Amino acid sequence: MASIAEQVTGERMARMVLSMIAEPDDQATGHVLAQVGGVETLALMENNEPVPEMARAEAMVWREHLAPHLDQGLAARAVEAEGRGIGTLIPADREWPTGLNDLGVRAPYVLWTRGATSLLTSPLRERVTVTGARAATDYGMEVASDLAGNLADDERVIVAGGAFGIEGAAHRGALARGGHTVAVLAGGVDRAYPSAHRELLERIGDVGLLVSELPPGAAPSRQRFVARGRLLAALSGVTVIPEAGLRSGAMRTAAHAHALRRGVGAVPGPVTSVTSEGPHDLIKRGIASMVTTTSDVTVLLDSGPAARRNLGRPEPGAEFTYRRPSPPQEPGRAL
Repeated sequence: MASIAEQVTGERMARMVLSMIAEPDDQATGHVLAQVGGVETLALMENNEPVPEMARAEAMVWREHLAPHLDQGLAARAVEAEGRGIGTLIPADREWPTGLNDLGVRAPYVLWTRGATSLLTSPLRERVTVTGARAATDYGMEVASDLAGNLADDERVIVAGGAFGIEGAAHRGALARGGHTVAVLAGGVDRAYPSAHRELLERIGDVGLLVSELPPGAAPSRQRFVARGRLLAALSGVTVIPEAGLRSGAMRTAAHAHALRRGVGAVPGPVTSVTSEGPHDLIKRGIASMVTTTSDVTVLLDSGPAARRNLGRPEPGAEFTYRRPSPPQEPGRAL
């Protein structure tokens, strides 16, 4: 029986199949892929040949980790997905968002798409990621919607994750102004999540873009939500956090953006609100600039940290971490 590598036809199909085998942000797989390409990566999964720049013991662990996911029907699944009108992007494509290359070995193997991939061809400074609390307050929702709408009026593309709260408000704010928006999903582009946002996601797929590094049919998981944060950060020139808890996924996205030398903005809010703790902490620690108007975001886009501080590009595959603040020794007082 032919191996999986022998069944694929070219680099695109190899990367499609790879996304069905390895989880997103698998740095070992990303390392091999960067060294030898998709077809040879699949071949190395199935044989015992030496893996470039990987010790024999490490290669054995890598193969054992992926072995349960190897299936002879994967190539057929890739062909079937293409027949359903779901698109794909790989680094060789003109529409591939080059900002993702800054992730190094943590870059996605492939992007599955539904909609206008041309929205990814613009410069980084023309895209803004807006993310934050799912259990957002009315204040946070209003800020996110107004900010996204105003940026859309300036012909900026709004990037978010399609979730409840801040992200849904940002998508709707952009759409209400006739603007462009991209939803980065933690599951397949054919799988609406959350299901209550089906109508919103369908509309984005029709007039904007749905994108995922997961293959069609894939279900979201906690690990996949965590991995998605690096894409939200890398796709835009600035990430804005209107509201977020200290331990939320939005804070990890802000940390990714900061490590990638992207701009980070945070909106101040009531000191009595737990959803304002995240933005306030980012501002206090110098990770984020305070955002109170749309022009604050525009300044970050047009003269962000990389331009102002003459910072170089991040090291490929740099680790992204968010340091949680230590709990106060004494109860704090509201102002």
